[in-house]
Amino acid sequence: MQSLYRYLPILDWGRRYDRAALSNDLIAAVIVTIMLIPQSLAYALLAGLPPEAGIYASIVPIILYAVFGTSRALAVGPVAVVSLLTASAVGQVAEQGTAGYAVAALTLAFLSGGFLVLLGVFRLGFLANFLSHPVIAGFITASGILIATSQLKHILGVSAHGHTLPEMLGSIVENLGQTNGIALVIGVLATAFLFWVRKNLKPALRRIGVPPLLADVLTKAGPVAAVVATTVAVWAFGLDARGVKIVGEVPQSLPPLTLPGLSSDLIGALLVPAILISIIGFVESISVAQTLAAKKCQRIDPDQELIGLGAANLGAAFSGGYPVTGGFARSVVNFDAGAETPAAGAFTAIGLAIAALFLTPLVYFLPKATLAATIIVAVLSLVDFSILKKTWGYSRADFAAVAATILLTLLAGVETGVASGVAISILLYLYKTSRPHVAELGLVPGTQHFRNILRHKVETDPTLVTLRVDESLYFVNARFLEDLIQSRVTEGCEICNVVLMFSAVNEVDFSALESLEAINDRLRDMGVGLHLSEVKGPVMDRLKQSHFLDDLNGKVFLSQYDAWKSLTDREPVRAAE
Repeated sequence: MQSLYRYLPILDWGRRYDRAALSNDLIAAVIVTIMLIPQSLAYALLAGLPPEAGIYASIVPIILYAVFGTSRALAVGPVAVVSLLTASAVGQVAEQGTAGYAVAALTLAFLSGGFLVLLGVFRLGFLANFLSHPVIAGFITASGILIATSQLKHILGVSAHGHTLPEMLGSIVENLGQTNGIALVIGVLATAFLFWVRKNLKPALRRIGVPPLLADVLTKAGPVAAVVATTVAVWAFGLDARGVKIVGEVPQSLPPLTLPGLSSDLIGALLVPAILISIIGFVESISVAQTLAAKKCQRIDPDQELIGLGAANLGAAFSGGYPVTGGFARSVVNFDAGAETPAAGAFTAIGLAIAALFLTPLVYFLPKATLAATIIVAVLSLVDFSILKKTWGYSRADFAAVAATILLTLLAGVETGVASGVAISILLYLYKTSRPHVAELGLVPGTQHFRNILRHKVETDPTLVTLRVDESLYFVNARFLEDLIQSRVTEGCEICNVVLMFSAVNEVDFSALESLEAINDRLRDMGVGLHLSEVKGPVMDRLKQSHFLDDLNGKVFLSQYDAWKSLTDREPVRAAE
């Protein structure tokens, strides 16, 4: 049963579901549905797909996540960054507006879903850790800029293209002469209105005595108000005949049964982008889920989250959608609205299904400029240049990683940016661990504690060198330790013993083991003893599987103080109180 509960979390929370949870989930679902209708249409536009694809991607995937996911508040569906990644990846294999483009988007969701499920089943969620937080922050900031820039063409009512910032800006400048004044007015007014709603509407409503819940609902309905007002204006004044681009006909139906393309050429072209989308989506989703869960002392299972998100993407692939993940904004709204269980997501899916069946004719005259305004207002909140200042003050290496990720994403495109981010994260780790901090220690007078001789007033012995290695030993830094010990031992002829304090060493790989053996042989030839102290159990277990301990020309001490007493002629000191 424990295994069944792990793979089907709905069996766990479902058996405790009550009327109070139902009431809270329904309220949250209404609020999130109102928010999702214009958002889904807008993100489909960003992905280069028909607007209905955004709604379809928000129905079946949400239901599947409710069955397999562990977060009580995460709202799954299309998000800005994944939509941009989809447009970038699919645009390389098919032309936008063709059947092949839609099939490629389905295939991307299928590959992404399959990859996520495999990661979850084999408990490989740790792979997402190869993207450091600074790199993720840099990528999202750059993506926000790219997304906002890509929507300027709809605000201006011009045709433009490109996947990098120079390409987009160059294309927009070239076509400025074709700007549609009416579309520009609609776009600017909608953008200004949405910014005002986000920052000022709720406080204004509270000041006039509107209850908190109603004020929150009305604020979240701001994009809907913009959609209604601009749609009515286009319909009433026939603005579509004057060059204002509109959404047009949206099928009035539930998500259709669709099949992804499984040709080897298509899979080969989309496999790497699918993996990148999966990793980015999972990192974004799990960070939101864990943040919200912590507020209610709930637990998130990262590996099961992989399965939940994978199932959601597989659902999108077979129901006319495209890759999805947990969205920050809608998840926060879901949480603040009082969602108790994933059932809130299922109720949201029902609301969107009703909208797909009965409300799609109402968006025929919806101007694309309004959807572009919705996207711009949503994604500009992702842009955070403060990460540059923070990393500059704390770590120049992290600053370089953030700056490089931002520049590469803007200048070379999102796929290059995220791939570079992964590479930079790994290289940063290798760089930082290739030259580990190694402190030479001395005894703090009157205690049994040892501290860095460069930072504290400590006792030392000219015949004894104690080095504390503050990093696990593996192939990248093994030679560094060899050179450091060789250099230190040749500084003076009085040295008789070297003690490696392993209190911070969690792993010794085979390369590092060979380096330790080389160090032992050299010190033996020099007449210097090599000793270890405070070796952790798992590390000792691995060392016992080799001949290193048998060949060691010194001893292994339980504590560094034991080594000090044994290897010097000093009298034992009193332990610290």
